[in-house]
Amino acid sequence: MAADEGNMPFIKHLASSDRKIRTSALSTLRTFLSAPTTARKLTDLDYLKLWKGLFYSVWMCDRPIPQQNLCTELAGLLSVLPTPSDDEGAVVIPFLRAFWATLAREWTAIDVLRMEKYLLLVRRVFGASLAWVGDDKKGKKEGVWTGARADSMLRLLEEWPLESTGDLSRVPVGLRLHVLDIWVDEVEKLELLDQDSEEGSDNDNGRVQFLERIRDIVEVQTKSTCKPVRTRAQESLLDDRLPWNNEVSSDREMTDDGRDGQDSWDGFED
Repeated sequence: MAADEGNMPFIKHLASSDRKIRTSALSTLRTFLSAPTTARKLTDLDYLKLWKGLFYSVWMCDRPIPQQNLCTELAGLLSVLPTPSDDEGAVVIPFLRAFWATLAREWTAIDVLRMEKYLLLVRRVFGASLAWVGDDKKGKKEGVWTGARADSMLRLLEEWPLESTGDLSRVPVGLRLHVLDIWVDEVEKLELLDQDSEEGSDNDNGRVQFLERIRDIVEVQTKSTCKPVRTRAQESLLDDRLPWNNEVSSDREMTDDGRDGQDSWDGFED
């Protein structure tokens, strides 16, 4: 059952031109979403309404510092969302699905003067989404970066920002390009590219597996009918920070060293 709009008056206040009203509405929203029974009863339509209000909250926010703080606060909403034991993504995934659907719908209507803050919003939410996957899992048998959280988040990435069918009317080119621009940065921040971790451990195996699954999703974009998307996807996969590119570089260095040894001249033998 959809939530009664009378129970969510803060939605309209999120888009208020008054900063104090917007701030108060956001605080109320955090409390509202943190209630397990309330959040799980919300429908996809309810989440779309919430993100429409949040979208215009960003729209109305002026000046760089307040914009940065707001984007961080919106991404931080993930940390207050309930994670039911029977389905950890029951609230988080619909919430994020509504975020991507809203950004995809509104993307081409964002003017150049406002685009910068929405680029930051996407970066913050994308980073927070990946962080949620690797959140503390104490007392659970499955390792970090594996299991239900990883599966549900990767499916969402395939469904929305890196949508696999190439439907540019569903996910605009600009939004795809931005996600392709930032994904390596965000996995690096979470130390998913750290090669100093204990090799063979559950955490290391899960990290490698999760990173490879993201690579598979990005590789689909290299076959896009849109040339800029193909090019950007290929460039991101060739980033020197990615472990598979380090392996290739090491192999080349070893080969070059071998050739140098064979081709070097030490003078005439006595």
